[in-house]
Parts: sequence; C-alpha cells; structure tokens
Amino acid sequence: MNLTLSLDDTFEPDHASSPTDRVIYEMQVFGYRPFQDEPDPRPLPEEPMVQSALTAMFSAMFEMLSDTRLEPDLEDLLWSTVNLFHRAGERIQRELQRNEDAQRTGQREQDGSEVKSVELERHVVEGITLLERRNAFEFMRDYAADLFEAQTGSAWRPRTGSKVNHANMTAAMIDSRDFLSARRHAENAVLVPTGTKIAFSGGMDYNDHDRIWAALDKAHAKHADMILLHGGSPKGAERIAACWAEARKVHP
Repeated sequence: MNLTLSLDDTFEPDHASSPTDRVIYEMQVFGYRPFQDEPDPRPLPEEPMVQSALTAMFSAMFEMLSDTRLEPDLEDLLWSTVNLFHRAGERIQRELQRNEDAQRTGQREQDGSEVKSVELERHVVEGITLLERRNAFEFMRDYAADLFEAQTGSAWRPRTGSKVNHANMTAAMIDSRDFLSARRHAENAVLVPTGTKIAFSGGMDYNDHDRIWAALDKAHAKHADMILLHGGSPKGAERIAACWAEARKVHP
C-alpha cells in the first residue's frame, strides 16, 4: 500500500458539495429570497432611483423610435409601459383584498392559542408589505404617466378601471369623505325616513272614518315603526289617512 502524499500543489481531490455550500452558492447567484410565508425584509427602491430609471427608459425609447418608420407606434409603446405599473398595482390590490379577508377570518378564529395568534400576525405583516408594494407601483405609474404626457402631449388614462393613488388618501381626506357621506345620509334620511312603509290609497268619495282608522290602527299595532305612504288627496280616504297619521304621530 502506497501511503505517500502527492507533493504536487496543483492537485486537488474532488469534494462533495455540502448543504452549506449550496446555500451560499444560491445566495451568490440569486440573492436572498424569503420563503412564501415569510415577510420580505428587503427595502423598496428609492424614489430618486425610480425616477432616474424611468426617465432613462422613456428617453431611450423616444430617441430610438423618433424620426424612424416606427415613430407612429411610439405612443402605444409608451402607454403600455405606464400600463405595466398600473396592472401590477391592480394585481397587488387584489392580493391585498384577499389578505384583508384572511385577517378578518383570523380575527374570528382567535381562540387564545399561539398558533392562531402567530398566523394572524403573519397576515398583518403581509398586509403591510402589500400596501407598501401597491403604493410603490402606483408611484411608478404616476411618474411614468407624467413622462408619457411630456413625451406625447396627451394625458395617460387606463383603458379599463380608474387611476387611483391610494397613497394620497390621507387621514384628513378620509375623515372629510366620511363627514360628507354622513351628511348626505342624514339629509336623505329626512326625506326618506327609515321604517316599515305602508302604502294607503282610496277614493276621494270614500268617507268611512271609523273603518279607515281601524285598519290603520291594526297596521300600526303590527308595525310600530310604520311610515304611511299615500297620494295626498285633499279629501276622501287619503285625507282621512293623513289625519290619522297626524293624530297617531306617524310619519306621513
């Protein structure tokens, strides 16, 4: 048996790749990638970097296609570039809605166990990440839309849906919208009060007060929140019904 070692410095025996080596190799080639059920700790792109990159993209496309036979297609290509960010924001918005449903389900299923608590916390962290991603894509879309308008002279608009920037929905704006909505609801409630609506109709020659009052009293006993609807005739059955409503303090 020959136990002498080779003195050749260039000789290197084959080594099997270890799991650690595989992880390091993956990180070198692809970078860090969180698992699907883990929050992503990587930062969002900085605004100046986004603005610089988008400006370079639009300038490059304009310089490449202008004064060429492809110039008529330039506006459609620039529109599609803006639409990429718009569609990405819409896709994340749908994911955010599913996340909100998962959070509501998690809130209902809370039983004091650590498993349910951790699961709900994970949904909350995912929701925050989705909000930040959606706002980032909407910022890219809006900045790209400004570049589109500068290059083409026309405003960018989506073919379907609406162009909404959720980042601009400040707390003051939300409070203002809630106030206006509540005010409109209060004004409409005066004209259309809530309650059980009972319709009454009768001829102008019908004057049986006792029968009309008895029928309306029976309906009022069954529906305490009764609202009487009638045609408002100046005499006859509907006038009798109006007098009954006034006497019984029922909204006519």
